[in-house]
Amino acid sequence: MIILVLLFILIAILTINTIKASKNTRKLQEFKPFYNEKEIEYYVNRLAKMIQCKTISNKDSFDDTEFAKLRDVMSDLFPTIHSVAEKMTFSDDCWIYKIKGKDENRNIMLMSHHDVVDVTGEWEHDGFSGEIADGKIWGRGTVDTKTPLFAEFSALEELLNEGFVPPCNVWIGSSHNEEIGGDGIPTALKYFQENNITFEVILDEGGALIEPPLGGMKADKCGMVAVHEKGRISLICTANANSNPASLTSADKFTPIERMSAFVNEITTNDIFIRRINPQVEAMFKHLGPYCGFPMNMLFANLWLFGGIIKKVMPKINAQAGGLIGTTCSFNNIEGSSASKKCTAKAFVRPVSEKDFEKDLKKFKQIAEKYDIIVEMTEDSEYHGPADMSKPQFAYTMNCIGEIFPQYPASPFILPAGTDARTLTDVCPCVLRFAPIKLSAQQLGSVHSENENIDVDSVANCVAFYKHYIKNYK
Repeated sequence: MIILVLLFILIAILTINTIKASKNTRKLQEFKPFYNEKEIEYYVNRLAKMIQCKTISNKDSFDDTEFAKLRDVMSDLFPTIHSVAEKMTFSDDCWIYKIKGKDENRNIMLMSHHDVVDVTGEWEHDGFSGEIADGKIWGRGTVDTKTPLFAEFSALEELLNEGFVPPCNVWIGSSHNEEIGGDGIPTALKYFQENNITFEVILDEGGALIEPPLGGMKADKCGMVAVHEKGRISLICTANANSNPASLTSADKFTPIERMSAFVNEITTNDIFIRRINPQVEAMFKHLGPYCGFPMNMLFANLWLFGGIIKKVMPKINAQAGGLIGTTCSFNNIEGSSASKKCTAKAFVRPVSEKDFEKDLKKFKQIAEKYDIIVEMTEDSEYHGPADMSKPQFAYTMNCIGEIFPQYPASPFILPAGTDARTLTDVCPCVLRFAPIKLSAQQLGSVHSENENIDVDSVANCVAFYKHYIKNYK
């Protein structure tokens, strides 16, 4: 009888939590277009001029020809911004625009890079044509990321022409070498730090309106806002000759290759890293759970009970899902031979939590020591903290998504890829990554691949989002 009573109480608690989560969630509503066909055509024809500039970034050299062409296009398309903004250029062609606001002590920044990767493979339409066909605009940069950049400039240009004065300084940042992990924004960061410039919020690419990350949801798209990027840690592991660790005494001599092989095998076949549902993942479940059907909505509304089960299941779903709950590690560039006196391997490690990684690294080194392997972290390793989701700017961004795209849920998530914005966490507590563009699976997959394109109405809706974001920021 006691067990039945306790079970009843448990079910009641689970049900109440599920109902509360649903009541506290924004209700999805019908989308109402912001622009007519003529206005949409106006926007895409202007965007096409930017797409036609072949601003391909190259690690080995910088050719300014196409970048200069794009600068001329931007000046022609957005004369008001270029007449009133303070423009700074860092490195070869990293643009930083500043529009003064009423309170010049406060700053926000919108970002989108203007470099692209080269066009390869077979395309239905020329990769730099900016051709408009089948309700889409085609070309490299339509998704990654000249459309958001165009929309940011368009929104600000229109507001300025209407006589709008922003409540604080509005900055636009756009690098010329994001695709190669270049020095554009990092160089601008030094300027911000030297001049004590900080930002209340920074909004870069990284998330978008994409297919739901959870099954059984009541919407075909979700506004996914990246609030964190996994770290990038490179560890050089070296096994030298003339070693005979005690743990390998079953033979008289073990070569560096044998020891390295045993070490790599132990790391990759055993889950040595801490696994936990981090705050960013927990927030994702709580934001999206109410839009799921039963029983998923109940699971996500009661993580206090089901979190352990979800944590165990996630790595079995796929590697990307498993990577959200802890450090991942992959080995590459293993070098050595039977005649070599040493063997080296490079471990690429992606931590979610800096504190957890300290313990993960200690465990990693303990295993390496067992095989008499030296572990060194490379200088280019980096970790940047997550956005503070308690800041009003995060809630404001989520509300803006609901205002412009009421038919879609919105949620934070952890981005496995990399953006320029990750380097700016030292000057902004709320670095967010969301481009307000609706992408099909094909369009999302076209990034760095063939047939990159975006729906023409998405271009106009992107402008509407940034215009709303700037105009209503307090």
